[in-house]
Amino acid sequence: MSAELRSVCDIRPLTIADLPAVLSIERAAYDFPWSEGIFRDCLRVGYRGFAATGPDAELKGYALLSVAVGDAHVLNLCVSPLCRRQGVATQLLEQLVSQARRQGADTLLLEVRPSNRGAVALYDANGFNEVGVRRRYYPAAHGREDALILARAL
Repeated sequence: MSAELRSVCDIRPLTIADLPAVLSIERAAYDFPWSEGIFRDCLRVGYRGFAATGPDAELKGYALLSVAVGDAHVLNLCVSPLCRRQGVATQLLEQLVSQARRQGADTLLLEVRPSNRGAVALYDANGFNEVGVRRRYYPAAHGREDALILARAL
């Protein structure tokens, strides 16, 4: 975590026991949420998951990261709509950066919807650059939406 960022939550490993709260946040945040099975599979295969909790231990957000052959990939980073704009996403992102470095990654990659302006601004403010576009990557209300591919050198 960067020195200028004050801690707004505690970050701990994400567990299967967190899935009911994760799914609640996922469904509140996205029109096309991940299923419980996707989260279970991510944890089963060993992707690193992190939970952001408040003083009351309530889940504020979560993130999932895969690392392989020098590249790390942010699979999901989501903050409860009730806890946004408080620094939770930045704190989770810093945790992912630290974990990727610990696991020897040189680059951190992710996909983001161009329509998710808050997320695009978060990644821009944290040193990510657009390196490509995945056409028709995301489901959308009226068809498909492209994904911006963003990268940050570690």
